[in-house]
Amino acid sequence: MKAEVMSTSAQLQASLRAALSSDVVLTQPDEMMRFCRDWHGDVASGAIAVLRPRSTAEVAAAVLICRELKLSIVPQGGNTGLVLGGVPDQPATQVVLSLERMTAIRNIDAEDFSAVVEAGCILSEVKDAVAEKDMYFPLALGAQGSCRIGGNVSTNAGGINVLRYGMTRELVLGLEVVLPDGSIFNGLSTLRKDNRGVDLKQIFIGAEGTLGIITAVSIKLMPFPDQVATALLGLNSLDDAITLYRRARRDCCDLMSAFEFMPPLAFVLAREAIPDLAMPIAGDYPAYVLMEISGSGLVDIADLMERFLGGVMEDGLVVDGVIAASQAQARNLWLFREGMNEGQAKRGQHMRTDISVPLSRLADFVRDAEQAVSEALPDCTSVSYGHVGDGNVHLNVLPPAGSSPAEIAAKIYEAKTVVNRVLDDYHGSISAEHGIGRLKRADFEERLDPSHRALLSALKQAIDPSMVMNPGCQLNFVGIS
Repeated sequence: MKAEVMSTSAQLQASLRAALSSDVVLTQPDEMMRFCRDWHGDVASGAIAVLRPRSTAEVAAAVLICRELKLSIVPQGGNTGLVLGGVPDQPATQVVLSLERMTAIRNIDAEDFSAVVEAGCILSEVKDAVAEKDMYFPLALGAQGSCRIGGNVSTNAGGINVLRYGMTRELVLGLEVVLPDGSIFNGLSTLRKDNRGVDLKQIFIGAEGTLGIITAVSIKLMPFPDQVATALLGLNSLDDAITLYRRARRDCCDLMSAFEFMPPLAFVLAREAIPDLAMPIAGDYPAYVLMEISGSGLVDIADLMERFLGGVMEDGLVVDGVIAASQAQARNLWLFREGMNEGQAKRGQHMRTDISVPLSRLADFVRDAEQAVSEALPDCTSVSYGHVGDGNVHLNVLPPAGSSPAEIAAKIYEAKTVVNRVLDDYHGSISAEHGIGRLKRADFEERLDPSHRALLSALKQAIDPSMVMNPGCQLNFVGIS
């Protein structure tokens, strides 16, 4: 019998309540449930407690007591991630630290084109708040009504506007971060140019909470785009969609804000989730593109879209299409893109990917990967869609209806293996925008070369040698204790 007996869960919970105010600490299983399962409900876990601090000082206090109690911390924003980065996997030794109560918008400075917001702010609420100042924050995700800014930054979220505005990394001016030792890094600058050595905020962007807890963010704002033109287009192939993108990139230049491709099955799936969606195009085409251009000021966006589409339809590149005549119609077009995700979820657990390849090879990759899946798993259905301008493909695989949980798990594993094998041949990335989390950690580590591994390990060891921050997620490698 060990001489030193580990503290029980009850003792640990009591210590947390003593160090933090009682309303910060949740310990009842029914209260903690929503923090301990993934967004789709595929994975459920538990935790010693869920901590919900209200300020940066309370986050720092929570980190200090967790270190003292030898508890690891799983930081969590809106818990909308898709790679299990914010879901605990060791319930007996971990707490979830949720930023959901830190929702202050500290400042919006329209003259400086910047804002400072706390990590728990919901993305859509930030967008609405800056819009009242006639400004625009361009990060746009399907989960923007529930995802939170801290999580967006911690995962370096992508979304539909990346081709014009870049990933979240390009929209961050500064950060406030609680470090693993409880100290606070205050880097909430709004400077655009600051070349005083290493840009430390970049270390935490995309690190998924493995190096510290982001508590506030300085973000970059843009003029509000008061003109938006949205079009849904029918094409003969994905190859034509790539050709169309290249032409749109030339003719519409930096005014193009979104360019999404979808297969015909997207509309079937969307209407399974939202039955009253009306099909906006009469025909049935092999490929579809959802395109948007936007701007403000003296540019005539509607005229630009009409002239561009007139040219590509005359040349036969686009077979059919519709331009939204109102915001409501534009929203209806986007519902097909968003609804297809809900439709896939309704069909049950399936393989989701988030991969990127060189833009010039996107169509070839989709063709080769879908063929490989079809040969290996002929009873499964592939659904490929994504962001053409980024080379980002979500190639998902749906097991047949009626499969048992064991059959589904086996098919998902086989599909992932097949797709990753093709992806490696194309020198692509296993994570374009979702991150690594716990779900992709093994695949991530398998593909690290020695120098890459050594640099990441050294960074983790220097900042979090006790492995307090989000163990099991991303930057936690074999050999570090």
